[in-house]
Amino acid sequence: MILVTGAAGQSGSRVIREFVKQKTPVKALIRDSTKAAPFMDMPGVEVVVGDMLRPETLGPALLDVDRILMISSSGVQMADTQCTFIDAAKKAGVEHIVKFSGAESGMGFDATAFRFTRMHEEIERYLEGSGLAWTHLRPSQFMQVYLREAPSIIKSGLLALALEDATLSPVDLVDVARVAYGLLTTSGHAGKRFSMTGPEALNMNQIAAAISEAISKPVRYLNLSPEDRKKVLEATGMPPYFVDAMDEQAAERRRCPVSRIDTSAQEMFGIKPVTFAEFARKNADFFRASPA
Repeated sequence: MILVTGAAGQSGSRVIREFVKQKTPVKALIRDSTKAAPFMDMPGVEVVVGDMLRPETLGPALLDVDRILMISSSGVQMADTQCTFIDAAKKAGVEHIVKFSGAESGMGFDATAFRFTRMHEEIERYLEGSGLAWTHLRPSQFMQVYLREAPSIIKSGLLALALEDATLSPVDLVDVARVAYGLLTTSGHAGKRFSMTGPEALNMNQIAAAISEAISKPVRYLNLSPEDRKKVLEATGMPPYFVDAMDEQAAERRRCPVSRIDTSAQEMFGIKPVTFAEFARKNADFFRASPA
């Protein structure tokens, strides 16, 4: 049996939907039972409630599980949460963990300069030393992060970021979910690391142009100062820890403005990578109207 942790989150829920699409049974671990409703009508999905940081709650989740996709929310406790969970999984007899990790596409990006890639690397090392079979899936920036900018696009026609002329190669989470499904349901991937980007390296003017074409409304990129971008994030109610993390990430992206492209993971499973233009068209209604 396969278990997907963090199943109520943006990434985990897409992976669960891929299992449903492929008619493959799966366990979905959620921490909050009130978030179980979306899974109730999904055939083949067994919802289990437990806290990755509290091994005593994980008995039903880990029962009869031999392979896991490990995802948890990004936060102060991410490393503690995932390392504690690795120990619990090993004790329960799990054989293989696929870590949903992360990597930047910028050439020369210093992973130690951004707290979340730093934590991902710490967890990867811990998993590699655990004695379990392991695989690391390392997608770059998700295309879905641009949905966060919808309010500014709707109100002012602006994609306002502090990225100067850096290029990024964002990947659609739908593609990531399909690759994750492949890694979990086929053999031969133990001890391997899979980086994953979208099929194009785009600067923010090109991102704005793709959104503009998709919604038939002018959208332009406004390069903010780092200070002004932090004020924008603070105004949304984002916690200071995350505001500082986003500032670290943007600074390193400005320092390493040339992005690489790696779609080998998609190619391995016969997946045609989604382009940003396709993503923008698919989500045009979201960019046109204020999100709920």
